[in-house]
Amino acid sequence: MTTPSSLLRPFSKLLTIELLGRKVEVPENNPLLRCLQYLAPEPISYGRFCWNEDCQYCRVTYDMGEGTQERAALSCKLLVAEGMRIKEVSQEIRFCLRDWNKN
Repeated sequence: MTTPSSLLRPFSKLLTIELLGRKVEVPENNPLLRCLQYLAPEPISYGRFCWNEDCQYCRVTYDMGEGTQERAALSCKLLVAEGMRIKEVSQEIRFCLRDWNKN
């Protein structure tokens, strides 16, 4: 039997990003959807995400800071970066984060 691997890619520090107007720290070198799972492990794990670009349920709109272009992406493929601002999330992500966002 092998030891279970971590869901997250190896990281040595946390990055600060803004998620729906709230500053959060998430692990570097990881896709945004895994970082959301780091913040809300159980709800994101039970979300209807395919994790491979097919379902489109993890779509987000983001920018890289004041004065930068807003872009759309799939959070299962988008690597987090310091200063990233997640402006809008899909209905599925919003549903999964409904309790997290109240804290």
